[in-house]
Amino acid sequence: MAHIQRPRCVVLGLDGLPFSLARELGAGEEFPNLARLSRTPKAQAIRAELPELSPVNWTSFFTASGPQEHGIFGFTAIDPVSYQLRIADFSQVQAPTIFSRLGDKGLTSKVINLPNTYPAMTLRGMLISGFVAPDLERAVYPRVLAGMLASRGYKLEADTERGRADFGFLLSELQATLNSRRMALDLLWPDLAWDLFVFVLTETDRLGHFLFPALVDPDDPWHGPVMELLRTWDQLIGEILDRYLALPGPKRLLALADHGFTTLETEVDVNVWLMNMGWLRQQRRPQHELDASCIAEKSAALALDPGRVYIHDQQRFARGRVPGTQVNSVREEIRAGLLELTWKGRPVMAQVHYGEELYPGCKLAMVPDLVCTPHPGFDLKAKFDRTEIFGFFGRRGMHTADDVFCYDCQGTQIEHVRDVGREVLDFFQGASKIMV
Repeated sequence: MAHIQRPRCVVLGLDGLPFSLARELGAGEEFPNLARLSRTPKAQAIRAELPELSPVNWTSFFTASGPQEHGIFGFTAIDPVSYQLRIADFSQVQAPTIFSRLGDKGLTSKVINLPNTYPAMTLRGMLISGFVAPDLERAVYPRVLAGMLASRGYKLEADTERGRADFGFLLSELQATLNSRRMALDLLWPDLAWDLFVFVLTETDRLGHFLFPALVDPDDPWHGPVMELLRTWDQLIGEILDRYLALPGPKRLLALADHGFTTLETEVDVNVWLMNMGWLRQQRRPQHELDASCIAEKSAALALDPGRVYIHDQQRFARGRVPGTQVNSVREEIRAGLLELTWKGRPVMAQVHYGEELYPGCKLAMVPDLVCTPHPGFDLKAKFDRTEIFGFFGRRGMHTADDVFCYDCQGTQIEHVRDVGREVLDFFQGASKIMV
């Protein structure tokens, strides 16, 4: 008698891994498991969603949609009445997840270290949230997982605040998070009581921000210790690949990064530029870098990370002063000025997108008016307590929207991060019809 074979999909997240770096690292014998993914025709470079930030892109993956649908446009969101900033988290996601859509069909998901899923959602399965998850109790579903993980010393995130000034400490922290991910894998995988398994490693992103020169330059003094950590990382990739190979079919393996990385030359603060040009004014001295409540009524525009510009219009903001009839003209002036911004004679911006063109059909109230994409080397920021447009604050690498690593065992051509989520849904829709 025919029966339905249980299809399974495994998604391996390699946060911040550039396609070019994955190919380079996989070319030798030091990282054989990365080579199993990167040195095949089934590996490809895709593009990140804009802005090229982790919460934007991982949310695009797990909702199989763009920011115009899920509503995450950056690391922060502003309350247009109180002017308070909120760090992006799952409570702000406005689109259904692939986990809920699969759960509605009776399918079970298990998820480890997926960014922007805090506070943990209710789902058919199990979830351990990733960045930014400050509290283990609220970072897991079901809640019983918290005690199980805590008793095993599970570490949610590396201490990068201390680590940025102490690379030895940073590497030890990243080793601890790798150990925690392996422990969670051993806990959630073995019973095979799942249909979709998502496993995200964020260590390459942390290395990229603070030790990118050591990743790409063999002469860097930290190159050896970084490569040693990556050998442990590669072994964990191998564990996932071997476990996947042991699964019965039908099955599918997808691997992806959420953005690429390149060398940072200088940070560029868009809010300082707006202040220097007279577009942004402050009614008092900001108390910290995220203190948007200092924005004065006379302001015509403001920026949120990394380079999202909002016209301070009367319709959206409680203290907005720009009437609706002037929004487009103000926006055009600011866009033209940003495209003329230079550093040492080099243009900073590669593109300044209109919000309605980048996010077509978006009906959400706080869609940005402009979204800036810089040339490589220029890391855009939008702080409220800085005084200089250009500066260097300890980070050595920055995100890129292109050169994003992706692998699909089926060799499907994928364009954007959101499309990986769509491939997951398509796999289950097609595989559920297989009869053996």
